[in-house]
Formats: sequence, structure tokens, C-alpha cells
Amino acid sequence: MRIYGSLRVDGRIAAALLAAALLCGCGGAVNVVSEGGDSDLMLRGNDAVAYFTAGKAVAGRSEIKTRHRGLTYRFATEENRRQFITSPERYAPQFGGFCAQAMAYAIPAETDANTFKIIDGKLYLFASPRARLYFEMDQERNLKLASHYWEAEARDSNWHLQSFKRLLVRVPHYKSNADLAEEYEKRFGRKPG
Repeated sequence: MRIYGSLRVDGRIAAALLAAALLCGCGGAVNVVSEGGDSDLMLRGNDAVAYFTAGKAVAGRSEIKTRHRGLTYRFATEENRRQFITSPERYAPQFGGFCAQAMAYAIPAETDANTFKIIDGKLYLFASPRARLYFEMDQERNLKLASHYWEAEARDSNWHLQSFKRLLVRVPHYKSNADLAEEYEKRFGRKPG
């Protein structure tokens, strides 16, 4: 058994996890799902433009879609599709659609797609409302860290292997959910909701 920081890993378990990650495919660093004929669907099929115009996740329609950088985006209306085509970088989610809080620890983690925040005109997704809450505790720092790790490690990686690597070898500033909950309670005098 080896000890990595506070994580104990049996060599056989680590080898099995690595093999499983490798078998998950070579997929690049984007958070996509398969639905119907779309095997590379962003935002779980939600309309990227609606996050900005409606202020909430709105399901896109399978017959109103476009491709951007090899990925499929669906839209609720033809007008939203047109807006996206005109300026896709304005509406595409940051960090390949992975959780911004987890990316602050260099871990590409899947998102809820209903839990998001627009920051400086950019769409950021979160794994859960609590992940968003923890991100907001030090938003500026977390955004800088997430941007750094996205560019330096995750952007061009196999996201399964990147997650595996950073779950075994944590970044120096890593905080567990329990650590973050404790920090939140100290700052705000209540448990995170």
C-alpha cells in the first residue's frame, strides 16, 4: 500500500482504476453525453444561449442544433441557434463544460448543467449547488486556479486520466468537501445549504 498525501492506495486498486480509465476511451477534455443520434452533446442538451437570455437551463430541441468544434449544441429556438452561430465562443461553456469548482483542483468533473453562473459574460457550470457555493467563497482565486489548470493540464488531456491523476496526486491547495463545509460555517456562521 502506498500513501499519497492523505490518500492510501493499494497498488492493485490503483492499477484497476487506471485500466478502467484507459478503457473509457481517449475522449478529449469535454463533458458530453449521448442522446438520440447525438453522441457528443454539450450541456446535456440544454440551450447554451438560454443560460444568458432566460437565466436558467432550458432544454434544447433535437431538431434545432448546430456543431461547434466537433460538438453538438441544441437550442430551444431558431433565434437562439442563430445567436450561437454568430458568436459561439460567447455562449460555449468554460472548461469544456466541466465543473468550475473541481477544475480549481485540476479535476475535470461532470456537471449538473442546471447549476451554473455567468461570470464576466462567460458560462461556468458546477457539479451541484454546493460546489457553486464553495466556488463563490473565493471566486476570484478559484477562477484563476481553474483557468490555470484548464490551460496547463486539462484542456488537451484525456479527462478520465486527468481526473484519475489528480485524485491520486492532489494539488497543494486541495480542500475536501468537509474542509470546505467547515470553512463556510466559520465564515458565515451557518452550515452550507
